[in-house]
Amino acid sequence: MEKHHVEELISEEAVNARIKEIGAQITKDYEGKTIHLICVLKGGSFFMCELAKRIDRPVSLDFMSVSSYGGDTKSSGVVRIVKDLDEAIEGKDVLVVEDIIDSGRTLSYLLSMLRDRKPASLKLCTLLDKPSRRVVDVTVDYTGFEIPDTFVVGYGLDYDQIYRNLPYIGHVVFDPEEKGE
Repeated sequence: MEKHHVEELISEEAVNARIKEIGAQITKDYEGKTIHLICVLKGGSFFMCELAKRIDRPVSLDFMSVSSYGGDTKSSGVVRIVKDLDEAIEGKDVLVVEDIIDSGRTLSYLLSMLRDRKPASLKLCTLLDKPSRRVVDVTVDYTGFEIPDTFVVGYGLDYDQIYRNLPYIGHVVFDPEEKGE
């Protein structure tokens, strides 16, 4: 792993406040309905758990794991379902919960696949959005924060499987190599 350090981008307090606001909006938008939350693993799990606690409607949960990165830090565009849903979503009001949307390739594929399963409704919620990186148009219904094109960690997001447990959103700063080493 390259030498680096993490600098705070969005504080824990700001993240918590924004999730509370999103939960209140979802509660209002889904009045009288049960919401079926689908978490995109692994990163989305932290956000989905906190979001679910702030939705004042009945919720059910399911999980999917998709891969489009392989061992790289950039999406390959080839999406592979690693873990599919445990339950059918036909007739359910589905809200896909994601940690971050970057190019949009993975989410575009995933949403198309889920639409084919005939949910009553299908919406997308993300904690972080990088619209400057978008190469495929994806409609995001609920966004926590729009962020610049920087490599972020914390609140479920990782760098080589570490930093997921940071309670804030940080960006990774790669340290320049020191002379003489």
